[in-house]
Amino acid sequence: MNRNLVRGLFLMAIALAFGLTALRYPIGELSHAGPGFFPAMVSGMLLVVGVATVVRSFFVEKVHLPLYFRNIVIIMASLCGFAVVSMFVNMIAGIVFLVFCSTLAGTSYSWWRNVKISAGLIAMALALQYLLGLNLPLF
Repeated sequence: MNRNLVRGLFLMAIALAFGLTALRYPIGELSHAGPGFFPAMVSGMLLVVGVATVVRSFFVEKVHLPLYFRNIVIIMASLCGFAVVSMFVNMIAGIVFLVFCSTLAGTSYSWWRNVKISAGLIAMALALQYLLGLNLPLF
């Protein structure tokens, strides 16, 4: 498989999924944007990048795309574990589980790097909770 072609198709699929969902909301106009305006604009720009990536993939040397099913399973298990731990314990424990489990799919493992990533994600979650008022089950 050609990595650049797959990357472009994946970007286009994400752009279409979010863009079509954004069309369910009123777009408004430039002077008074509706709730669907920003996601529609971002997904439109992502669609342009995806199309450019697909077109470019036919003119550059093909890059092989290896599929590592072990890593795919690790990442999917990390996401499922995050949901389960967040539901039964709290979201902070879920974030820590997600980071420490998903980095097993990488080529190197550093517990100190995982601690720093976990701390950054927890800080972001706290900021979303306290500054934007999101109802996150952090504690």
